[in-house]
Amino acid sequence: MPSTYTHLILDIQDQIGVIKLNRPKSLNAWNATLLKDMVTAFRELDEHPNTVFTVLTGEGRFFSAGADIRGGGLETAPPGSTAAETKLFYMRKFSTEMELFRSIIDHKKVFVLALNGAAVGGGAAWFQGIADIVVAAAGAYLQVPFSSLGLVPEFGGVNTFAQSIGVRRANDFFMFGRKCTVEEMESWGLINRLFPAQDFHGHVQRFLEEQLAVNDGKSMMETKRLQNAPLRAGRIVTMFDAANALSERFVDGAPFERFRQKSAQLAKESEKRDVKVKSSL
Repeated sequence: MPSTYTHLILDIQDQIGVIKLNRPKSLNAWNATLLKDMVTAFRELDEHPNTVFTVLTGEGRFFSAGADIRGGGLETAPPGSTAAETKLFYMRKFSTEMELFRSIIDHKKVFVLALNGAAVGGGAAWFQGIADIVVAAAGAYLQVPFSSLGLVPEFGGVNTFAQSIGVRRANDFFMFGRKCTVEEMESWGLINRLFPAQDFHGHVQRFLEEQLAVNDGKSMMETKRLQNAPLRAGRIVTMFDAANALSERFVDGAPFERFRQKSAQLAKESEKRDVKVKSSL
């Protein structure tokens, strides 16, 4: 029985299933509900008897701005928690994300990431390395702030990126927060096709329909299996390693101080803008 979703749209047309993140006012940032929606949608399409392609994309001008931390900032472990209790608190928190990634790693259908716009933070890091095919709209870009916020790349992204673009490019992107334009993505081999931003989703749909018209769906899925099977164990391990490293960062407390500094900086910038507006009146 098809599931109902709160923050995404699941559309199935013949052999193409499309998961569209649908929080455009929040730049498709994910909260707990959207993460659970994604886990359910990937499972539904994995079990669908007719689909060949599973497409992940977004509604609006952003693919995703990553985690939604508005209204209170980072969640903290209960007061008085020991280092071990704090570590367990965060490892439990990451269980939904880890199941999402496990389900994508084991997904039987051809996973197509369709970047309709900018992807920031987890939106830039989570899916690009493990997608089977990546297409992007003109003007899209990737950027991650992990190092500047005292975090580390989540759920194995640093390793899966390196498999696609090489270690040094992946390090430049993840360590230094380098903004990667869609032109760089194309030249680095990180995307397969670049489409116009106007009617992007229509371009993606027609492209996949063209592939289905000339290629056997089961052959494409079997090629995907042969390609990914030797990588599975390593991807599962790197996913756990990244969750472990991220949890340890929270035990150290570095992200909280970095987020406080960033919040103070943004508040000052907002105050300066308000002063300029008032002085111009």
